[in-house]
Amino acid sequence: MNKIGFTTIKTGALVLMLALGAALAGCGANSGPATSAAGTEGSSGQAQEAEAAGNQASSADSEAGQEAEAADTRVVQGEFGEVTLPAHPKRVAGIYLEDYLSALGVTPVVQWYHPNWGVQDYLKLDVPQYDTSGSPEALLAQQPDLIMLDGGVDRAGYETYAKIAPTYRLPESVLQDSKQILLAVADALGMPDKGREVLAQYENTVADDKAKLQEAIGDETVAVVRLNGGEKTLALFGVKNRFVGSLYSELGLTPHPMVGEMEEYQQIISEEGLADLDADHIFIFPANGEWDSAENKEAAKILERPIWKSLKAVKSDHVYTVERSYWQSGGIQANLLKFADVMKNLAP
Repeated sequence: MNKIGFTTIKTGALVLMLALGAALAGCGANSGPATSAAGTEGSSGQAQEAEAAGNQASSADSEAGQEAEAADTRVVQGEFGEVTLPAHPKRVAGIYLEDYLSALGVTPVVQWYHPNWGVQDYLKLDVPQYDTSGSPEALLAQQPDLIMLDGGVDRAGYETYAKIAPTYRLPESVLQDSKQILLAVADALGMPDKGREVLAQYENTVADDKAKLQEAIGDETVAVVRLNGGEKTLALFGVKNRFVGSLYSELGLTPHPMVGEMEEYQQIISEEGLADLDADHIFIFPANGEWDSAENKEAAKILERPIWKSLKAVKSDHVYTVERSYWQSGGIQANLLKFADVMKNLAP
């Protein structure tokens, strides 16, 4: 009995142990997939967060790139619409605008030249010359990063230049005023403060000269005449002339009535008309070259005629020969040089 009982107990214990092991094994088996799922969910969340962070970084880089690109360029309004220009140009070609560039401390990569008109010697620029009678493609060799043009270039010409580099053609509305041109050029270069500084110095000179001239000559009349060597004629410049109009509008000189009544920028004076030019003071310069050139010497024989010698300014020794290049330019520096000539002769 006792033996049978022991066996039964022993067998029951074994069965119990096996059942318990199976249960534990089942619990372990069930916990494996649960732990794996939790790990998968964690890994997936981390990946999504990393991807989102990457997208944000990429977006930030893109925005930073766009901001940097925007900071490197500026949009300005030209005569033919808006144009995107470099914010800090390094190689500027300013066709017919070199006077303003150099006044702002910017050396242009070229200086315009024309076979019939020569070059603006007064600027004393040591840069290659660009023949404006030729092809704009000649500029390619100088690799400009900005081209600036005044009113001498139409839309077709502008579009040709624009194929070479970003091109700004000044608005027609500013072209009759050298001060507005200066500010427009300075703005396009991204240096408006420098433009205002140069303008302030210019206006101080004008104010001083104007006061001295008023005291020296009062309302005595002035005329500006050009000797056209090839045609052997004289041209009278009017108050609206871009080159010399500043003498009247800024310095306050009194134009002779023939000058003040002119609607044209300039006109040829006949001998009959010349007799009426009884200005108190006359400034005269040749259209091209120096006074001692063969062409100008021949043309200057006009000044030996009795009609010329009968003029009031001639008889009073109030005719002043001046240098042609800056008297045929309306730039800021050219104006200052003209003003200096005026002061030397009228208010020394």
